[in-house]
Amino acid sequence: MANFDPAFEIMIQNEGGYRLVNVHGDHGGQTYAGIARNSHPNWAGWRYIDTGDMQHPELSTLVRDFYKSQFWDKIAGEKINSQKVAEAIFDFGVNAGVTTAAKLVQRVVGSAQDGSIGPITIGKLNSMEESQFIARYAIAKIARYAEICNKDRSQSKFLLGWINRTIKGLA
Repeated sequence: MANFDPAFEIMIQNEGGYRLVNVHGDHGGQTYAGIARNSHPNWAGWRYIDTGDMQHPELSTLVRDFYKSQFWDKIAGEKINSQKVAEAIFDFGVNAGVTTAAKLVQRVVGSAQDGSIGPITIGKLNSMEESQFIARYAIAKIARYAEICNKDRSQSKFLLGWINRTIKGLA
């Protein structure tokens, strides 16, 4: 079964580490360690960020716990046999949202696209050959990114980074 810790380490690097950023045009707004304030305004870590205490020892624990409960657990990461497959789904879920990540998984494995990874999807996912899933999922992710940019041209400046992130996950 897949393990959260290595998946978290890969994802946090993809998110730029433990940094506070506010990239112009990013719909998430102010972001710390990949946690977007606009999407998660009630995250407990904002109290440390807002007081300038970004070195508080609890902050890294709050980040880790957030990603475990809000992303890893929701993609049923511990039920996925392949570490690499779980890492790909988890990383995309963080980048694009759990529901979007789950629907793409379901599209690739051929189950109903309800946006929730349950036992049927897990069964199909675990029976699929790892490299086949990874390749098909990467193509589906890139298609999703292109769809975002086609709908909102202001997001095109993020396309190369999204594609690079996808390609990096293939290595």
